[in-house]
Amino acid sequence: MVDVTIPQIGESINTVFIARWIKKPGDVVSSGESIVELDSDKASMEVPSPSGGVITETLAAEGDEVEIGSIVARIDESATPDPAEETTGPTSAPPADPGDVRAGPAARKEAQRKGVDIGDVEGTGPRGRVTSSDVRRADEVPRAPEQGQPAPAVGRTERVRMTPLRRTIARRLVEAQQTAAMLTTFNEVDMSQIIALRKRYQDRFKARNGIKLGFMSFFVKAAIEALKEFPSVNAEIDGDDVIYKHYYNIGVAVSGPKGLVVPVVRNADRLSFAEVEREIGTLAERARDNKLRLDDFKDGTFTISNGGVFGSLMSTPILNPPQVGILGMHAFQERPVAVDGSIELRPMMYLALSYDHRIIDGREAVSFLMRIKECVENPERILLEV
Repeated sequence: MVDVTIPQIGESINTVFIARWIKKPGDVVSSGESIVELDSDKASMEVPSPSGGVITETLAAEGDEVEIGSIVARIDESATPDPAEETTGPTSAPPADPGDVRAGPAARKEAQRKGVDIGDVEGTGPRGRVTSSDVRRADEVPRAPEQGQPAPAVGRTERVRMTPLRRTIARRLVEAQQTAAMLTTFNEVDMSQIIALRKRYQDRFKARNGIKLGFMSFFVKAAIEALKEFPSVNAEIDGDDVIYKHYYNIGVAVSGPKGLVVPVVRNADRLSFAEVEREIGTLAERARDNKLRLDDFKDGTFTISNGGVFGSLMSTPILNPPQVGILGMHAFQERPVAVDGSIELRPMMYLALSYDHRIIDGREAVSFLMRIKECVENPERILLEV
């Protein structure tokens, strides 16, 4: 018998959630074949089978939080499938006697927790085995009221369990607000020069690099210039020490099928505009396909979140610990502004910087945001680094 354990998947990660069992008890697996999908506060990943054989039992239900190193399944290397019992789909309900029901410990534990008679659950697993999902599905079916009890009222609400990743995000956001002295400062930026520059060089840029010149590369480069000038925004707190980082790994918040994630553009200060755009595009594609790797999240020093892609005009971004600063971009709109004594319509964007006041003073935060504003409104300063 071979144990399937939760591997060490990243620094500072002590627990993960069972997102989905790809294989169920009774399934035949090959060595290296994916068995279970995990969710962490960083990303999703699949655990491969350590050997070939038949899965005899699973020890955790979908949605359970388990510790790194814990055993979640067992594989019988000597077992082989019985051809007479092979099935291609759901089978009839198992016997009513719970002792005869084909169900693993995880399904039985789920049935006990929800008060479901496992003998009444129709199994959809291999060879009619009852899975944890079957138990939860059975629990959602309205039950007839006991004799003498009034029928339950039909409600207008629906209770849905949060996904493991959403629960982790919720926990980390609350922790960020509880552990950091978080403040936010705002400013606005005139996007006229960047829009004109993109329009002037877009065709040549795309022809040369095979990718469009977007807005994010300008803000990544502007943030790096500001971080160089104000190193405390690129630092982190470790006990009574401040760790200053002399590298610039910029986290870029992107939306995936399971929620917002923040992969990292590594050593962004060494990349060209085209390389930054290409890396952001690659990370966004991986996020959409749920293919982000753990290395994509490591060692971020500062984060940029662009709520403008969803139409947000202003928001207060929340820190991504242990980072102490996050820049919020928003949608830009034409607004009347004073220019050299006259009123003109200009494409204006609100910017927000949330920061940890424990190591960043208000003056530094405001100056940092002003530096980004100067770079974006005069993009040649980014290119010349002045």
